[in-house]
Amino acid sequence: MIQAVIFDFDGVITDSEVLHLRSFNQVLSQYDIRIETKDYYRDYLGLTDVDLFRVMVEKGLLKVDSTKIEILLKQKKQAFEKLAKTEGRIIEGVRDFLQMLSQNNIKTAICSGALLVEIELILQEANLRSFFEVIVAADHVKKSKPNPEGFLLTLRKLNEKNQTQIPASHCIVVEDSHWGLEAAIAAKMHTVAVTNSYDADQLAQAEKIVPQLDQLTITDLQQLCS
Repeated sequence: MIQAVIFDFDGVITDSEVLHLRSFNQVLSQYDIRIETKDYYRDYLGLTDVDLFRVMVEKGLLKVDSTKIEILLKQKKQAFEKLAKTEGRIIEGVRDFLQMLSQNNIKTAICSGALLVEIELILQEANLRSFFEVIVAADHVKKSKPNPEGFLLTLRKLNEKNQTQIPASHCIVVEDSHWGLEAAIAAKMHTVAVTNSYDADQLAQAEKIVPQLDQLTITDLQQLCS
């Protein structure tokens, strides 16, 4: 029985991965550093902002101390917010899928490695904020995906808001990356992958793979949780 759907955000609800990459490159340009698109999707897409900068420091690509990372995070946040206000868009099929879930009284939440302010900004601009009971962002967790901490926290928050306790086995996670799918599986939740960021063969651990969310029916979701 399906009771809740938990969404990743970037690459699932909004087509903002490219905006994140552009924001990172704007900030890194002061050090003559550029992350190529193929490297971003291969090595960095599943990381939070702070983890991405830390990984670059560990690899010796970015030579700054922890104090400077805090400044870079603020610069990246400002760059992303500016881009999101003018170029952020909701992925086709998402709005219809959310309306279908709402009509069937299925709880919806977000668990993302993005910052809360970035998520709220795009949802408000798109008039989608009311669909989500809970949002867990990078601000709320210590360990990013593929660690399951975020999904477990999301479910706990959903259960705090509702009298009926939802077990993990009655949740479906929608993801676009193998990092997210690994985290959902570790949380013992069911998985759907959308091929917005990676090809289907790179998302093979998902129980169901679709090119667009509005191709899923309630029957499809119920079968995953049966």
